[in-house]
Amino acid sequence: MEKFMIIGERIHCISPSIRKALEEKNPEPIFKRAKEQLDAGAHYIDFNIGPAERDGEELMTWGVQLLQSEFNNVPIALDTANRKAIEAGLKVYNRENGKPIINSADAGGRIELIDLAGEYQAKVIALCAKEGIPRDNDERMAYCQELLERGLMAGLEPEDMLFDPLCLVIKGMQDKQMEVLEAIKMMTEMGLLTTGGLSNVSNGCPKHVRPILDSAFVAMAMANGFSSAIVNPCDEELMRTIKSCDIIRNSSLYADSYLELNEGGFSYNV
Repeated sequence: MEKFMIIGERIHCISPSIRKALEEKNPEPIFKRAKEQLDAGAHYIDFNIGPAERDGEELMTWGVQLLQSEFNNVPIALDTANRKAIEAGLKVYNRENGKPIINSADAGGRIELIDLAGEYQAKVIALCAKEGIPRDNDERMAYCQELLERGLMAGLEPEDMLFDPLCLVIKGMQDKQMEVLEAIKMMTEMGLLTTGGLSNVSNGCPKHVRPILDSAFVAMAMANGFSSAIVNPCDEELMRTIKSCDIIRNSSLYADSYLELNEGGFSYNV
């Protein structure tokens, strides 16, 4: 089994410091967040510019080139609701160290992003939802099948698609958590790769509780075959859990110092 892939979530326009940096095109806060995540073991950096309706193409182009020039062509997930901005980022992306990830297509209005991934030979996160939260796993898996077929028709290989069962908040949807874990298992048994926004699980919970819930969920998800997640790699408890789960499922070679090792994380020092 492959090592768990960590997509760092901390360059996000919802953060006041990142939003200000994007508005001013100030690279320093963006470099700081990227370096922290890579040093903590991230394999990909998610660059989230939000809707970016006015200047999305320019902003995504700037961000992709900025990050890749500073960090040895680091692999990036291009994250925005603006399709033209995603395409602009794909056009300037350097693939030396990995394909770009489009974050994300769904079975509704964003399904055409799968076609864009096929056109540019990119990876894509395929959110198994259409309008809101799927009713149950029958609906979730129907969307999964629809997205898979669309991807194959677009020329994608199955490994270029990361299927997101839609991680749900515990505080308010506690009764749905085992259903999400079962969906991960079902997708894994189909031979598919999976991912999800892990921080959704503990959203709204007290700050001291969030790492505990996120760590418990990711351990249970990895036991069901979870391939990757969009996470905060600076969360030490979470990273210790992921490293330990990779040891237990024989994805990583045990050493007494395994918690201190940054095995498999992206190296930007060349």
